[in-house]
Amino acid sequence: MRTDRESMTKGMETKRVLFGLFFAFGNHLQTAGDRFYEGITCKQFFLLICLNLFRDVPPSFNELADVMGSSHQNVRQIVNKLEKAGYVRTVKDKEDHRKIRVLKTGKALQMSIKYEDREKEFMRKLYEGISEEEAAATLKVISEMERNLIRIKEENQWS
Repeated sequence: MRTDRESMTKGMETKRVLFGLFFAFGNHLQTAGDRFYEGITCKQFFLLICLNLFRDVPPSFNELADVMGSSHQNVRQIVNKLEKAGYVRTVKDKEDHRKIRVLKTGKALQMSIKYEDREKEFMRKLYEGISEEEAAATLKVISEMERNLIRIKEENQWS
């Protein structure tokens, strides 16, 4: 039996419903992602995507953690698993030997090519019925919420 969340949350404050929906959405996204790729998890794939954001210099663990919204330790664990599987390699920074940089390998590129059409189809289905304007508005709102969360974390308000 499928639960009708809409009727269950009717009359509740929209912001509270949205707050809960973020968790449910994250769970659905992770489940779909874990089933999508052969041999890697959704979080591992997300790290590979984030590597693409660093065009000039491969990122350090801290830089990746920053972009992913994750801890240094989490990123290190994900990188270690991807490195064992042959999707990334780590190298010491040429100028600061304390820093370790993360680079994609040819195996990661091959995987991107293999799944390219399937990824496009997934994205098409995910955003079905959502206009460019709605997607842009959603991006703006979630980006502002992320900035607020970072500020809350930095203020250390509830610890």
